Amino acid sequence: MSMTYSLAEQMMGMLPKYYEDALAALAIIEREAAELAFASGQLDEAFRQIFLETATWGLSRWEEACGIPASGSKPLDQRRSLIKSRLRGAGTVTLAVIRSVVDSFENGEISVEEKFGDWKVIVTFIGKRGVPPNLADVKSAVREILPAHLLLEFQFTYLRWEELDAAGLDWNELERLGFSWDALEVWNPAEGK
Repeated sequence: MSMTYSLAEQMMGMLPKYYEDALAALAIIEREAAELAFASGQLDEAFRQIFLETATWGLSRWEEACGIPASGSKPLDQRRSLIKSRLRGAGTVTLAVIRSVVDSFENGEISVEEKFGDWKVIVTFIGKRGVPPNLADVKSAVREILPAHLLLEFQFTYLRWEELDAAGLDWNELERLGFSWDALEVWNPAEGK
């Protein structure tokens, strides 16, 4: 409402002084200021839909443009990641292109390796432990750009016994931390207890 009030003040400042006491003029100016503020907000919202990073309801248009079936039930960040992967996956497929496509999903640091003798590409998730929540989308995006004769393999990182030993925790201390087995698998002792 403060934008409307400020706008109304500015508009009144542009009129001759004798309008300051005219209640009808004040009412008209206040209403016009409210409509202008509303229109400005609508324009700002429409403008945000042009850019992938700020789009919300406009993501369905991005998905349509990229040939992605509408997926309104997925979180916005996962939908954006899938769109980014489509936009990045055009052209000749190299390890750098595969890395760029997988990086668009924001699943942490990765490594991409090609095993020539096995006709295989291996994507290893290093930065974040465990299986990414949108692995199906990652697989689909990479499979779409990867030549059909190459196998695609994903590898994931988990807590290793050496890391647990290096943390110097006995079973009682570990139990006090209250981790479920799934949480323990992806825990990184180097990041804190």
